[in-house]
Amino acid sequence: MRQGKVDELRAAGLDPYPPRSGRTHTSAEAIQTFEEWEQSAAEGELFSDIVTVAGRVDSFRHMGKSVFAHVEDGAGRIQFYGRAKDLGDEAFERLLKYVDLGDFVEATGRLFRTRTGEVSVEMSDWVMLAKAVTPPPEKWHGLTDRELRYRQRYADLFSNPNVRETFVKRTRIITALRSFLDERGFLEVETPTLQPVYGGAAANPFVTHHNALDQTLYLRIADELYLKRLIVGGFERVYEICKDFRNEGIDTRHNPEFTQLEFYMAYADYRHVMELAEEMISFAAQEVLGSLQFTYAEQEIDLSRPWQRLSMSDAIFEATGIDYEKIRDQQELYRLATDAGADIAPDTVWPRIVDELMKTFVRPNLIQPTFLVDYPVELSPLAKRKPEGDRTVERFQVFIGGLELCNAYTELNDPMDQLARFQEQAGDRESGDVDAMPYDEDYIQALMYGMPPTGGFGIGIDRLTMLLTDQQSIREVILFPSMRTRSADFSR
Repeated sequence: MRQGKVDELRAAGLDPYPPRSGRTHTSAEAIQTFEEWEQSAAEGELFSDIVTVAGRVDSFRHMGKSVFAHVEDGAGRIQFYGRAKDLGDEAFERLLKYVDLGDFVEATGRLFRTRTGEVSVEMSDWVMLAKAVTPPPEKWHGLTDRELRYRQRYADLFSNPNVRETFVKRTRIITALRSFLDERGFLEVETPTLQPVYGGAAANPFVTHHNALDQTLYLRIADELYLKRLIVGGFERVYEICKDFRNEGIDTRHNPEFTQLEFYMAYADYRHVMELAEEMISFAAQEVLGSLQFTYAEQEIDLSRPWQRLSMSDAIFEATGIDYEKIRDQQELYRLATDAGADIAPDTVWPRIVDELMKTFVRPNLIQPTFLVDYPVELSPLAKRKPEGDRTVERFQVFIGGLELCNAYTELNDPMDQLARFQEQAGDRESGDVDAMPYDEDYIQALMYGMPPTGGFGIGIDRLTMLLTDQQSIREVILFPSMRTRSADFSR
């Protein structure tokens, strides 16, 4: 029926999809203009200026020779009021016949306030800007099917104002993080998305092929190693906000394509980075929410500083009774972990068992902001060893509301130690750890030129947005999350 209306409009010489709009005011600007005029208008005086406002129709009521319609644009909502005597019989009948919910229309006329007190446009003319062939979701319930919401995010956005607000906050979070670092002398840079050797994290990559170079390339899993090359090159403070890609499972906290911010600062260690992380996350929350106290997953969160600090070994021991620092045998640690209730495959390598112990027994209980510090070296191939501990590195992760948000360390800058770590990772790969990091010869070459003491940090923008918008699924904060492709049927 709607497509039939498109055809009828065209047959009548009217374009249902004209190339231009004559809009002069957004809905908010029109309302503000009228309210400012009211402050100085004489009693009984009529608003004389003519405005043109446009938007998507979300309500339409026909009452005899009058029509009331509400339209939404990016700034808000405003009412259109149309009468046959103002529009003319032909234009009025066309309005009744061809306008449906979801259509984009434009109305021209003067502004006035109705008897109920609503600022409205008294239509003297109207234009169809885009005829919606597909009806919008039912108004009062909106688009509620979760899978359909993710697949048709466009319909989700115009149907659910709270979803739009989530993504407005996401943008404001990124703006806040960027301004925080810019004001502290960090330089925003760009590094390659396609890399000949992937690295900077423990993850399985996406693989592609460059035809002209006849070379296998990888979508980056992190931008860490390239940013540290820039520290070698003389930039002392750098950061990047970029897309990373990891060929991993999809769940409420993981999407194969995600956004991460990483920064690196010369002449700093993980203690300096810890202080900066506290300050930066608190700054973003204050900018976006106006408070350091908020609710996430029905838990009251307070970002007031200082945040709790726990060592990984103490946290795992308190939660499980397992002292992994004294248990170096893989099979023995596996037995103790599974006895404690961890779901781990028998061939899991020692560092991954430690990681699973943390994720299973420690992370869910870290509700208030917590720095988990000092990780085993086998789990942290790019971090610097603690001076007093040969098997522990200066690394921390931030947990809030049970979410793992950040990863940071004092960066390893000894090229021979880094080379040995890469070789250990190669052994883990041979033992079945597909996420172990490959050897990056050029990165070793960069370190051989010398890198000053450096602190590095990475935070997942998606998870931070989840936290600050009280969303329990990462798909709620990614505009177009990864979904299994469904074949489209356009035959009907």
